Amino acid sequence: MGLFERYLTVWVALGIAAGVGLGLVMPGVFQTVASLEIAQVNLVVAVLIWVMIYPMMIQIDWHAVKDVGQKPQGLMLTLVINWLIKPFTMAALGILFFQHVFAAWVDPQMASEYIAGMILLGVAPCTAMVFVWSQLVKGDANYTLVQVSVNDLIMVVAFAPIAAFLLGVTDVTVPWETLVLSTVLYVVLPLLAGMVTRQILVKQSPGALGNFVARFKPWSVVGLIATVVLLFGFQARTIVDQPFVIALIAVPLILQTYGIFFIGWRGAKLLKLPHDIAGPACLIGTSNFFELAVAVAISLFGLNSGAALATVVGVLVEVPVMLSLVAIVNAWRPQAA
Repeated sequence: MGLFERYLTVWVALGIAAGVGLGLVMPGVFQTVASLEIAQVNLVVAVLIWVMIYPMMIQIDWHAVKDVGQKPQGLMLTLVINWLIKPFTMAALGILFFQHVFAAWVDPQMASEYIAGMILLGVAPCTAMVFVWSQLVKGDANYTLVQVSVNDLIMVVAFAPIAAFLLGVTDVTVPWETLVLSTVLYVVLPLLAGMVTRQILVKQSPGALGNFVARFKPWSVVGLIATVVLLFGFQARTIVDQPFVIALIAVPLILQTYGIFFIGWRGAKLLKLPHDIAGPACLIGTSNFFELAVAVAISLFGLNSGAALATVVGVLVEVPVMLSLVAIVNAWRPQAA
């Protein structure tokens, strides 16, 4: 492991501190960057995510992708966690904490909005960052691609009805622009670029592919740190102005993330999944498609609503928590691997 990867947690912590500090000192710069978005998808963050996932896309072997169907247990685990467990446990935790545990500290109306934001996060499983987490745990790139692709197809038909059922409303609509643009930017385009790059490198020499990935991989970590700086810089004022509320929202979100991970990991062990499939399968269910959740929260409840704030808190806690889960997956890697 290189210097960046070995001390990744330290760099992320410094990135969080730098983001908050710079966001307070230079709010205008971050506001300008935040405004560079289309359909709730920030174009600068999209470029950085591109940098993060590009090395993994190069490693995808299309000849091996077809073999995923011969071992569908990992895919089934991901889908069960994402669509039959995660949305409902997220709703249950939201109700438990904001209608009972934190009831004395939160206005009932705001509590209901925080719960709504949590539900929207729970119904929006991650797309882009999954490739980053899979890469960090040395997951099977081909299997991860199939998991993400199938998950996205199910999201098209399942997001609105599940969200409407849990929110108790009837007018939840999928923000198609956000969903399609995110899929194109985070999956389709980097995948095509990876395919072209792979073909060129394979034709050059037997070792060209491995050498290129090794040289580019540190930039993937740089992209992750830069993304953290931007995300925390965007919300620096909110973090400073509402630390107590953010802490309250973060508690059930963090518990949900770890809970879903351990449920997934237990399922992976029962199914006897290989480590390079079990790791990504568990991590896919724990992270969120925050652009989609934020877009729906704003459309349903408004920009300054508690629901929108809850989805933003989901963005803030995701990277540090997911990195801790990456560390757990790597620590539990069989010694023979």
